[in-house]
Amino acid sequence: MLDSLLSPSLSVINGTPERPDLSHLYTPSLTQYIRRKTITVMIGDVPMGSDYPIRVQSMTTVDTMDTKGSVEQTIRMIEAGCEYVRITAPSVKEAQNLENIRNELRARGYITPLVADIHFTPNAAELAARIVEKVRINPGNYADRKRFEFIDYTDAAYAAELERIRAKFLPLIRICKEYGTAMRIGTNHGSLSDRILSRYGDTPVGMVESALEFLRICEEENYYNTTLSMKSSNPQVMVQAYRLLVQRLDEEGLKPYPLHLGVTEAGEAEDGRIKSALGIGTLLEDGIGDTVRVSLTEEPEREAPVARALIDRYTNRAASSKLITAITKYPINPFQYRRRTTHEVANFGGQNVPRVIADFSQVPVTDHNVLNPIGHFYLPVPDKWRMNDLGADYIYTGSQPAQFMLPNGLKQLLNYDVWRTFSDQINTFPVLTADEYLLARASQGPLQARLNFVRLSLPELSDELLSRLHNDTTVVLLISTDNAHAMPELRRLFVELINRELTTPMVVLRSYPNVPEEDIALYAATDVGGLLIDGLGDGIMLSSGVLVMLDTQTRQTSLNKNVGFSNPTPQTPEPSALKALNSLSFGILQAARTRITKTEYISCPSCGRTLFDLQETTARIRQRTDHLKGVKIGIMGCIVNGPGEMADADYGYVGIGRDKIALYRGQQIIKKSVPADRAVDELIDLIREDNRWLEPTLEAV
Repeated sequence: MLDSLLSPSLSVINGTPERPDLSHLYTPSLTQYIRRKTITVMIGDVPMGSDYPIRVQSMTTVDTMDTKGSVEQTIRMIEAGCEYVRITAPSVKEAQNLENIRNELRARGYITPLVADIHFTPNAAELAARIVEKVRINPGNYADRKRFEFIDYTDAAYAAELERIRAKFLPLIRICKEYGTAMRIGTNHGSLSDRILSRYGDTPVGMVESALEFLRICEEENYYNTTLSMKSSNPQVMVQAYRLLVQRLDEEGLKPYPLHLGVTEAGEAEDGRIKSALGIGTLLEDGIGDTVRVSLTEEPEREAPVARALIDRYTNRAASSKLITAITKYPINPFQYRRRTTHEVANFGGQNVPRVIADFSQVPVTDHNVLNPIGHFYLPVPDKWRMNDLGADYIYTGSQPAQFMLPNGLKQLLNYDVWRTFSDQINTFPVLTADEYLLARASQGPLQARLNFVRLSLPELSDELLSRLHNDTTVVLLISTDNAHAMPELRRLFVELINRELTTPMVVLRSYPNVPEEDIALYAATDVGGLLIDGLGDGIMLSSGVLVMLDTQTRQTSLNKNVGFSNPTPQTPEPSALKALNSLSFGILQAARTRITKTEYISCPSCGRTLFDLQETTARIRQRTDHLKGVKIGIMGCIVNGPGEMADADYGYVGIGRDKIALYRGQQIIKKSVPADRAVDELIDLIREDNRWLEPTLEAV
């Protein structure tokens, strides 16, 4: 049944999805930036939809019964750029107090639309719909209670369940129609009902069906002032669900409703921004999304600037992009993850995890300590090297070879013209342009016996090069682009190789010379992460400056003209910048679930339901556990964002009352009502019981 629901235009033969019919794909173009066309939904006086700018939203964290605190925080959020402000209403009393909050904001001159966030309580939703401009409901718990039970429904029994839901949902629809209130049907991956899980499984298909069940009722009642969302803490699941939703709306003949984008429980700091950008940015690249909320475990006014930075990248995208040849044969299933098949070259491709290459082309490698920022530490007394979990695999030094013997865990890449005359061609590897590579193959020029890197962009692709690559098992491609529409052009390059049946490993290069430092993580997570989500990419190389990888002829021509290289040479990166790019590379791989190198925290962004200080608690748990490589810990402020929202976390820390914590192993509660001052210690004891605890070691700095 799931195969048929996946998409009528995507059939499955012997377990392998056929190529989708491009005329019914989730985006109007895989190569052009075209924003998805939607209807307009009026939310107060701020319309939402494709005829209007992509909007910014966030959510308050103050107790909704604290009128003054809620008003003050809402004002800070509005002044930070929020165009819609969501406030939780877990019960009728909070829903009633929304009127006091709204009246005070209006009295102070703030007319930003308010959104009531509802879980479990239809009566609160019905009251809130009379007060605020929009109501968000979760179809997973609006008419159902989660008991983690599997139920084998007959078709008749399932139809009866839908009638029960309809009866419970109709009053809200009619109130919204009467008061002109908008609605968001907001599916959360972690809180799918037992009914949905029993029939469709814990899948993007189930997420979409959960929303469509409610949406069909809205359309039957001629209520169209509706938006939709498909949120998950796993960006891969989130992206697949939104894509499938868009396609299902089209195939069922439902209206093209605006979509609210967000990655739930993204976390804090860099990791939260990476995970959010990976999910949200990937969809924005294909023109999907009409409002954005970045869920960070930080003060809500810090979310809006991050959302705005993601959105602003697309303001002039269509006009600033270079034309990319259209994709007419798409070999990738956009609704199910499958890593591109590649052959193994050294430790690239095949079953190897994606590799990280650090760009040191502008940094003289003359001292051991220069490698500290990329996770390699020299210990003079034992005369040995040590590598941490974020140790880069390769280092690109351009035209400046390292002046000392590198550690065994780190290999060096050199520009081809330098490598050709370098003394150690066994332990170093050349980086060639496409022309250099073809010339070397044609003239039997020197190449490395095991591993050669060929720099390639889509315009440089040729039949001659593809023919050579078919018969060469020593090449790894370093793919790059200078197109503003970067991710789609790189995707187009992958598609061409797949359609030509080439299995050459490919490393994605991205350089951000003119991007504000705080935006590099967002851009890189979108550009590289958007490919990794679809199984594309065998490595990553990032630079904050311009990567100088010129062939010998271009280099000499530039020098003869006395104008320097054709690419500007940036200032030498600071160690902190090198460390940040290295951490970012590993963070993107982790967020895409392609290489796990550190502890993962699934922490909610807090709201008025939260029963403890999430930021302080998250920091305390991270301080004690961030050395547990590969362990996933969910930190949830209340039972609404509890075991379901933690999705695939190994362990959970959930607020169930004031200063009372429940501890979970997976989705099973293990310890109830643990005092908050002992909860972190008991969480660690639980990890110990499972033999997953490691004592932290002193890291070299």
